Amino acid sequence: MVLLEFSMSPLDKGESVSEYVSRSLKIISESGVDYRLNPMGTVLEGEWDEVMDVVKLCYEKMSSDCKRITCGIKIDYREGKSGRLESKMASVEKRLGKKLKT
Repeated sequence: MVLLEFSMSPLDKGESVSEYVSRSLKIISESGVDYRLNPMGTVLEGEWDEVMDVVKLCYEKMSSDCKRITCGIKIDYREGKSGRLESKMASVEKRLGKKLKT
């Protein structure tokens, strides 16, 4: 399973790009892939092709009316492990003995 964190935004649409980011979140939420939104990006959990397909769909939608796009991607693969969106946080919280802001 893969955890893939990415952030994609247009560079040619001014300071506020929430309209374009929201379109990506619609694609992500309708994909069926488990995800978590954070202030700096989105983390997807699934098989390689599955999460890469979601990123590709987001890119295709954004490139339909944006002439310049930036995208940062970070990937963590771990064989045989799923549910890591929750378990990684739970492990750290257990060690600290308290809930963290997520």
